[in-house]
Amino acid sequence: MPRFSTQSIRNLCLLGAAGVGKTTLFEALLKSASAINNLGSVEKGSTISDYDPQEKQRQHSLNASIASFDYQQQDAATHINLIDTPGLTDFRGPAFAALSAVETAVVVISAAAGLDQQAQRLIQRARENGHECVVVINKMDADEVDLEAVLADLRTRIGPECLALNLPANAGKDVSDCFFKPTGNADFSSVAAAHQQVIDQIVEVNPVVMEHYLEDGEASLTPQELHDVFEQCLREGHLIPVLFCSAKTGVGVAQLLDVIVKLFPNPGEGNPAPFEKAAGEPVQAEPDPNKHVIAHVFKIINDPFIGKLSVFRIYQGSVKKDTQLFVGDGRKPFKVGHLYKLMGKDHIEIDMGIAGDICAVAKIDDIALDSILHDSHDEDDWHRRALSLPSSMVGLSIQPATRGQEQKLASALHKLAEEDPCLRIEHHVELNETVLQGLGELHLRVAQERLRDRFQVEIKTTPPRIPYRETVMSEAEGHHRHKKQTGGAGQFGEVYLRVKPLPRGDGFRFVDDTFGGSIPHNFIPAVEKGVRQVIHSGAIAGYAMQDLEVTVYDGKYHAVDSKEIAFVSAGKKALLDAVSKARPVVLEPIVVLEATAPESSMGDITSGLASKRAKILGTDAPSVGELVVKAEVPMSELRDYASELKAQTAGLGSYVVEFSHYEVVPAGVQKHLIDAYKPKHEED
Repeated sequence: MPRFSTQSIRNLCLLGAAGVGKTTLFEALLKSASAINNLGSVEKGSTISDYDPQEKQRQHSLNASIASFDYQQQDAATHINLIDTPGLTDFRGPAFAALSAVETAVVVISAAAGLDQQAQRLIQRARENGHECVVVINKMDADEVDLEAVLADLRTRIGPECLALNLPANAGKDVSDCFFKPTGNADFSSVAAAHQQVIDQIVEVNPVVMEHYLEDGEASLTPQELHDVFEQCLREGHLIPVLFCSAKTGVGVAQLLDVIVKLFPNPGEGNPAPFEKAAGEPVQAEPDPNKHVIAHVFKIINDPFIGKLSVFRIYQGSVKKDTQLFVGDGRKPFKVGHLYKLMGKDHIEIDMGIAGDICAVAKIDDIALDSILHDSHDEDDWHRRALSLPSSMVGLSIQPATRGQEQKLASALHKLAEEDPCLRIEHHVELNETVLQGLGELHLRVAQERLRDRFQVEIKTTPPRIPYRETVMSEAEGHHRHKKQTGGAGQFGEVYLRVKPLPRGDGFRFVDDTFGGSIPHNFIPAVEKGVRQVIHSGAIAGYAMQDLEVTVYDGKYHAVDSKEIAFVSAGKKALLDAVSKARPVVLEPIVVLEATAPESSMGDITSGLASKRAKILGTDAPSVGELVVKAEVPMSELRDYASELKAQTAGLGSYVVEFSHYEVVPAGVQKHLIDAYKPKHEED
């Protein structure tokens, strides 16, 4: 039997911008709970969560890291699964995936910086996804900070539901409890007033409790009644508790741990996870250890020693060693040979995980990020509602630096993409290139370093090619006679054809309009093959052709010398002849871009887009202080846009793009593309 129950589990993750002190708070909570003996240091690279060599070097979290530990209080123990997440915007993927595994999102802000745009978005995201949200104001002892102004700004920008559960005291060297024992003093406001605000806020969600309170006062409310309405407020977003602390000195950390144990929801109290059946029908897992197993994989770690480690949250049932589990709709189960809990880089083997807990299994290749694990075919069609992740915005065309390393590179890329949901690998067959897509330059740089250091694969990188196209603007006819005599049987084939443009997006059509046997039926496929070679490789700039119709209407053949190869060559060169007369043009891909950024940055963004031949479609204001600008932009103009947007918005901007259509490139661009292609084309 497990040493704890589902009701004694608390799952939470620390979110926030880079530099607000999440990892230091992570360490401080572990130390306060006696889960570690000594505080680690980000600067010294000795923390539990930042164990990756790149994290130590950069002094920033790059992965979501988990610490599972027991916190003993008198005769009761609470099991806490605490997740530290990256604050750098290039590594939001692991942070958002980790958020999906917990009930409570703890958004950390720095007292010196106040509520930043990233924290505001994280609070909004957590609330939209049904997570209970708590704000921790860290670094309360920093020089020249106005803690009262920080709290007031939080209430103004997020809402009056942001209420303090403690307040700074003794000039920021201590905190006073405003909920359990509201008797101390505070540096601003008053403990009694803060306590009254919280009580008034929570009792109003329950008419029965509200009636007791109005009739007989707070003393008439039982601890269980207060706990229940507090939980209801968290679930419904009616209350966002705010706590002050200094993770570096430990001030307020013990009080935060006390709040986690006494007030944070257990897996049975939080809002249910959004599961669905294949048809989109909502279904709900029950946090009952005795029912069928339902678990969701939210993190993959490719550990050099233990192999592939799949980390999952159990939503229903119990997982034991030797349990048979299915992956998704797979028909063949795997056996849980070893079950682990995580403490940073350390893996602690356990016998059993129950509903609400976070565990891991190793060396199961069939498991992927977002997989559902279950022990009954009744749940074959269950899946977790798709997680909304930022779109990959920056790409690099990559290839191994050494020939013969292609398979090793492919395997390494697959493992990296398994671990990071925002790192995508695209294979462009048409352009003959592999493109590594990420959220920014740092994201791709870290991926390249991991390829080199973890997988010993050196790569060469170039900017990805733009998928230009070619087409024609008018009708024209082409002709070619292929005649070759080499002493024996010769080669002969003659083709007449015409081309005409088609509407954008109609692709390519080949029409056989020959009659009277001018070209025997068995040679028409050869003509089409030659035509398609030009369609694939392009006629003027080396890009595939589209939106044109090619009609073969006449030709000649020789009873002895005509061969398939002759008509392939004749068809190819007849099309090149026709295209040269049909006003050939290069088309460029146009994408619809939606850039989200602080309202103050909109002037720089719109003027920057205007310089990129963009057509502004409109703007929207999804939240206070934030705007979204929508525009049509040529894809070729967005090569360095991620860096540009980051500079314009101090790292707070993001954007997504979606392909829209093709348009004719400006004359200058077309000339450049044709001139760049000519030398290679002439060699061919």
